[in-house]
Amino acid sequence: MRTMNLNTLKTRFAPSPTGLIHLGNVRTALFNWLMAKSQQGHFLLRIEDTDQERSKTEYVQALEEDLSWLGLNWWQGTLDDGSQTPCMQSDRSAVYHDYYQKLEESGLAYPCFCSGTELEVSRKVQRASGRAPRYEGRCGFLGKEEVQAKLDQGLKPTLRFRVPRGETVEFEDLVRGTQKFASDEIGDFIIRRADGTPAFFFSNAIDDSLTGVTCVLRGEDHLTNTPRQLMLLQALKLRAPEYGHISMIVGDDGSPLSKRHGSRSVAELRQNGYLPNAVNNYLARLGHYYKDNQCMSLDELAAQFGASNLGRAPARYDVAQLDYWQKEVIAQIDVESLWLWMGEEVHSLVPLDKKEAFIDAVRPNIKLPHDALLWAHHLFAKMLDLQGDALQIVQQAGADFFKAAIEAVTAHPSDFKLLNKQIKETTGAKGRGLFQPLRIAMTGEHNGPEMSALLSLMGEERIRQRFEHCLEIIS
Repeated sequence: MRTMNLNTLKTRFAPSPTGLIHLGNVRTALFNWLMAKSQQGHFLLRIEDTDQERSKTEYVQALEEDLSWLGLNWWQGTLDDGSQTPCMQSDRSAVYHDYYQKLEESGLAYPCFCSGTELEVSRKVQRASGRAPRYEGRCGFLGKEEVQAKLDQGLKPTLRFRVPRGETVEFEDLVRGTQKFASDEIGDFIIRRADGTPAFFFSNAIDDSLTGVTCVLRGEDHLTNTPRQLMLLQALKLRAPEYGHISMIVGDDGSPLSKRHGSRSVAELRQNGYLPNAVNNYLARLGHYYKDNQCMSLDELAAQFGASNLGRAPARYDVAQLDYWQKEVIAQIDVESLWLWMGEEVHSLVPLDKKEAFIDAVRPNIKLPHDALLWAHHLFAKMLDLQGDALQIVQQAGADFFKAAIEAVTAHPSDFKLLNKQIKETTGAKGRGLFQPLRIAMTGEHNGPEMSALLSLMGEERIRQRFEHCLEIIS
């Protein structure tokens, strides 16, 4: 059984399995993975599944698949408290119970019987008087007899942490520097729900400490949770990790990233054909500065990763940048991997002896597998269905142009420069009037791979058939 070095830096990713993970979630995982890797530390996975109604086993499996696909492998073995990774919070009820009991016995936690309606009325009154809404501690003054009487009535209380008054909670944020919070502005907060399940503030902090997590990078929306968790850990005499709160990802309008901005789950990106290293290179730079703008492996990204390079400004999602890194990865990937990525439909259209030539020709012109499939159809279909502008350009070129093209490809079946020169000399066509009808006749597209590469790839017979088809259209 693997055990963990107590002096090793440990980061973690602690998702709730209530849905597929999206870019914001996986960027948090990536940053924590890179932080751990940069210091030869450990990256832990913890499943925060205490919300039993919304947590689903299939989402646990899906997020593990997503992390593995991206190469974000988590440390597996025995943690500081003897638990195994990945750690499931639903297995730790007894641990949380013991710490609830400690807090209650020391007078630092108390049962709260206030209803949702009572709490909402209290918040409205506070807002109306210009005060920030917070729990005013009504149930904190109940005696033992009063508490027992309410329990005897069948009321199900929450458990609240008694926040010390008149204190300042101060910590050094790895991203945002010194942070200070007045305890009087926080109010006693719930650490156990009425159904007995732990609140996020509580289980999250307890597990970070007990499992030996030393560094947590998480979204800035958790910044105000930190003073609560630090007070809890201090009250229980447990070690607190360092915290760093990273900028949120926003859409082009500055609002939180959502599907309407084009955001997709990691599973959707994978299904659409995005490559893991493209996603990693994009997300690694979304809120983190890299001096090196080259496409890098995970290890290379980790070597240049540091909390000091994490930005405070919102990180703006830009699908064009994701596509840029996708093209960069495609430019670097080896032939066999790219061929496998293109898929079986491409394999069925492209002759095996043309595989490498096809990849070399279309590599600069593809972004996703369906682009490769499109080019496979264009280059190896028996005939093209020319319509719209493409048809018009062919018709404008005229019959004499394609008669000359047929003669040229017969004379120069493997040399595009000579083929092109002969057509030019025979017809007088030049510039767009020469290249555009040739390309459309051969591929059906206005732009695409280098024509010289296509000549040998498609072969004399197929190209002659394309030119003859154009001649038939015109006639």
